[in-house]
Amino acid sequence: MKYTQLGRTGLKVSRLALGTMNFGPLTNEPDSHTIMDAALDAGINYFDTANVYGWDENKGRTEEIIGTWFTQGGERRDKTVLATKMYGNMALDGKPAWPNHDLLSAVNIRRSVEASLKRLQTDYIDIYQFHHIDRRTPFEEIWQAIDVLIGQGKILYAGSSNFPGYKIAQANEIAKRRGSYGLVSEQCLYNLAERSAEMEVIPAAQDYGLGVIPWSPLHSGLLGGVLKKEGEGSRRTSGRAASELAKPEVRAQVQAYEDLLDKHGLEPGEVALAWLLTRPGITGPIVGPRTSEQLTSALRAVELDLSDELLGALDEIFPGPGPSPESFAW
Repeated sequence: MKYTQLGRTGLKVSRLALGTMNFGPLTNEPDSHTIMDAALDAGINYFDTANVYGWDENKGRTEEIIGTWFTQGGERRDKTVLATKMYGNMALDGKPAWPNHDLLSAVNIRRSVEASLKRLQTDYIDIYQFHHIDRRTPFEEIWQAIDVLIGQGKILYAGSSNFPGYKIAQANEIAKRRGSYGLVSEQCLYNLAERSAEMEVIPAAQDYGLGVIPWSPLHSGLLGGVLKKEGEGSRRTSGRAASELAKPEVRAQVQAYEDLLDKHGLEPGEVALAWLLTRPGITGPIVGPRTSEQLTSALRAVELDLSDELLGALDEIFPGPGPSPESFAW
């Protein structure tokens, strides 16, 4: 496994982050533990989760699964850089959220940290992330709450997820005025097929020293060899990927992508991950395996060396938007 610094911090993290969203809803607890053990054995030390994972009546279940894994010992917690997120309504059984039980108020930040620590069975969280912007809570209040938690040793760093570029700038400018450390990471939707983050989010993250952690690196499976699997009858496309493939122009792009990689003898999913590792400002993508086999495939991407010729061909199939403001002003 290869490692890099997380943004401007001294924290070393693996170039792949283990996403745990499937643990609970799609992968049972024993299999989830097996995948986490395999990831740690392979050198992945960055584990990402969120308090809402488990979804619906099982919100919090994913954190609980990670917590029971930590209790097995073997220095599992010490070796893991643990990142979780908060923002959403944690009310269960379809009940409405009680006032102050969601968003980024100081009271909900405190409540959410305590609840996550209990589920995770740990006394600190390495990177505590805001899952979305809160248009009503001022960053002065957010940073006051975060600084208290850092002072108490309950969290070490703060990160963002799904923030636009201007909010990254705003958050860190206010942090600077307060003498707070500010955001150290940003999780955003970014992959070969969805490159809008290149316009402002990634440049803002680079300017302010945030490590960028792309989520959905295979674009909901669209970049994982979906057409070949369809043809072989090994997979029926559904959800977002099916909606996208219903568009003739998208289907043509994906076909060209798979044909190109077939010519080079490469696996589409592995190339999609390896491409992200070549991009400026990227710490490493989040991979969310449902099985140990999917994890093994993702690990191969770290060692994959993409030629300049292949990178150029990928840009032709999936052109980026270009930098802003030129991409929309001229």
